[in-house]
Amino acid sequence: MRPGLFSPRKLVQKFVPMMGEQGISARFFPGFAKPLHGEAGPAGDVSLGRVGSLEVRLARTAREVKKAQRLRYHVFYEEMSAIADAQTLATRRDMDAFDAICDHLLVVDHAAMKRNKLGRLQPQIVGTYRLLRQDVAEAHGGFYTASEYDIQPLVDANPGLRFLELGRSCVLKPYRNKRTVELLWHGIWAYVIRHRIDVMIGCASIEGTDPDRIASQLSFLHHHARAPETWRVRAVPERYVEMNRVAREELNEKATLRELPPLVKGYLRLGAYIGDGAVVDYQFGTTDVLIVMPVTQLNERYVNHYGADASRYSS
Repeated sequence: MRPGLFSPRKLVQKFVPMMGEQGISARFFPGFAKPLHGEAGPAGDVSLGRVGSLEVRLARTAREVKKAQRLRYHVFYEEMSAIADAQTLATRRDMDAFDAICDHLLVVDHAAMKRNKLGRLQPQIVGTYRLLRQDVAEAHGGFYTASEYDIQPLVDANPGLRFLELGRSCVLKPYRNKRTVELLWHGIWAYVIRHRIDVMIGCASIEGTDPDRIASQLSFLHHHARAPETWRVRAVPERYVEMNRVAREELNEKATLRELPPLVKGYLRLGAYIGDGAVVDYQFGTTDVLIVMPVTQLNERYVNHYGADASRYSS
């Protein structure tokens, strides 16, 4: 981690509540293999956590995946500035070929019941994350992230590590609060333990397609969170956008930190690294940065908060 007031380590200390002093050894990973808390049964039937009426779990059916796609459409296309093609407009679902091979993490609200087409009451899906494990990706042509970042050299350099791609995260507006986000991350942590994941990767987005208008945010990430050489991944040449646009001494770092999207700040709190170069995604109206999170480098407070066996919000 780079030293300084606004280093990722300092960001963690500033924004994550104190969870106690007892940490875990980096040697604890990746061999941890205790079973997940929750009811026994198939993977999709295990509740990964619950807080009040909110539950986090994996999608169990194709119908639930479609509901997650409709939630993504609402957030990305109706609230934000993504540009829909004819199929997306017709179906009102954000979907692509990767949905078929990914696991879909859901937050469902059992107090917000909606009737399905058969008239049955079902809990509303209010948050989602898309998860793609390395073994599944390699069996189906690779990671989604590879269209923006040259991640294969990093994977090849770490043949003994298991990678997990995170993507398509969104939460329904009334639920964009600490409780929902914590529950989503509890679900991811439980999934990481179950599948013995060593490294999480994925793109995080900053709204806007003009890098000059978000120059301070890109520069902040470049100066304070850029991955060390051993974990650095570069944007593909034809899409590479320079992030070092404002000199470090010229940045208003406190103001820039406030401007960063909550998801990006959340990743920094966990101890994430940022890749080399940004990528403009004109379809979604965003500029993307790459997140790299080795599990052994996660902030100990995060691990202690959710429990080394993902027991904090176990149902």
